[in-house]
Amino acid sequence: MFQMKEQFSPAALSGLIGSIYDCALAPSQWESVLTDIGRAFESDKAILSLNDVRHDNVLISKSIGWEPMWLEERAKHLPEIHTRLTEWMARQSSEDIPFVASREIPRSQFQTSPYVRACLMPLGIADIVHFFLIKTTTHFSELVLCTHGHQGVIKDWQIDLGALLLPHLRRAVTISNVLDVCTFERQRMTELLDSLQCAVILADENSVILHANRAAETMLANDNFLHVRQGVIKAKLASANKELRMAIMIATKDEADIGRNGIAIRLTDAAATSVFAHVLPLTGSDLRTSLHPKAVAAIFVGGSAIDECDITAFASAFCLTPAETRVVAGLMMGQTLAEVAGKWGVARSTVKTHMDNIFSKTGVTRQSNLIRLVTQTLPPV
Repeated sequence: MFQMKEQFSPAALSGLIGSIYDCALAPSQWESVLTDIGRAFESDKAILSLNDVRHDNVLISKSIGWEPMWLEERAKHLPEIHTRLTEWMARQSSEDIPFVASREIPRSQFQTSPYVRACLMPLGIADIVHFFLIKTTTHFSELVLCTHGHQGVIKDWQIDLGALLLPHLRRAVTISNVLDVCTFERQRMTELLDSLQCAVILADENSVILHANRAAETMLANDNFLHVRQGVIKAKLASANKELRMAIMIATKDEADIGRNGIAIRLTDAAATSVFAHVLPLTGSDLRTSLHPKAVAAIFVGGSAIDECDITAFASAFCLTPAETRVVAGLMMGQTLAEVAGKWGVARSTVKTHMDNIFSKTGVTRQSNLIRLVTQTLPPV
């Protein structure tokens, strides 16, 4: 269980979470919030990034404590960083596990690493931790924090704090990605919402729709996976509707408790094109409340943001079947074969057969090598 540092009270934690959610609508605030996150971690160096590798586009790139020359030096070593992280993630069962250099790299290897010798050591950095927000073949997002020599290695309480903040960071970054907007101006909130291609629905504590932008109105008119009954928004899938209602209920009470609820709610079944809903609490700040004074949650509906990834080119190059493509996509998201089987409602033996076929077609014999092969078909992050 997370042990709160004496100087970091529950009230301060709640305020930090609220600030993180503000960044979903106003990405320009990330730098200030990143400073607060670094202070909470007792780290004066932090990096937050979100990259769209399909379009070679950096959606979010924020840092504190890193001078431009050192960011440029770090960029020279990205191949080493990404290779080590990719190999490490291929062995993990959960994307929530952080990479801590002191715990994953033997001291002898750490000291001989070109990245460590050219970048970390000159800055006096003793340890570094990577928290992963989004990792697919199309998007990559992480929070990177450092400790200095006098602080020693990353401590358990810092990892616990990261685990506590991770779902909130993931939600804010995901929604920023879905929206793909630079900033919100309060005086034209409605106009900006209507201009978005992403469907946005503002709801009160009873899930009653208070505002739906034009994209949402069109979506609701089609009555495909969301519908309205007596003004109340509902998902057609029972599991999705339960999660949607739960996220809205928690957002009404305390946004700090929402955790994983309402991130990437799958609105379509396994046989249909993936559509997800993401719930953003609104009551925790003036910025979000200004969307609508009575709204407690904003529901953003879009295509693949976290749970799916576009590996069409890779699948085409190796003549993968749709089922084999889904297996590769799951592995690229850090899922185990059992999790892939559970998601698509098939036996694990079936997924194992798909893996054997994939290995035969691609010429590799290990999952880590397969992930590396997929990564090599994409532009560098």
